[in-house]
Amino acid sequence: MSGTMARFRKLFSRPRSAESGDPAPSAESRPKKQTHNLFEAAAAYVAAGVEDDQDGVDEAAAWVSPEALSFGVNELACRAVIALARERDESPTAVARTLLGLPVA
Repeated sequence: MSGTMARFRKLFSRPRSAESGDPAPSAESRPKKQTHNLFEAAAAYVAAGVEDDQDGVDEAAAWVSPEALSFGVNELACRAVIALARERDESPTAVARTLLGLPVA
């Protein structure tokens, strides 16, 4: 029984590529694929838009689905309005309307 266990340990201790039988590349040698969450994408998208950086806008838009990006941008807008309202000691409605150039009702 110990021989079987030793073979299993040997088999699973060195992962091999399914195609070639070569040892799997180490984490250091694999190209790193960076993943982005929707809030990172929204922040990059909005910042690039403010800076008139179309390449940055396009790159950030490709990080997540359009629906996720829309949600993230909405969340960013809500948090920004709340932060400005607290800073200015105004209502979120007044701040949002001022930011959009609308008369404060």
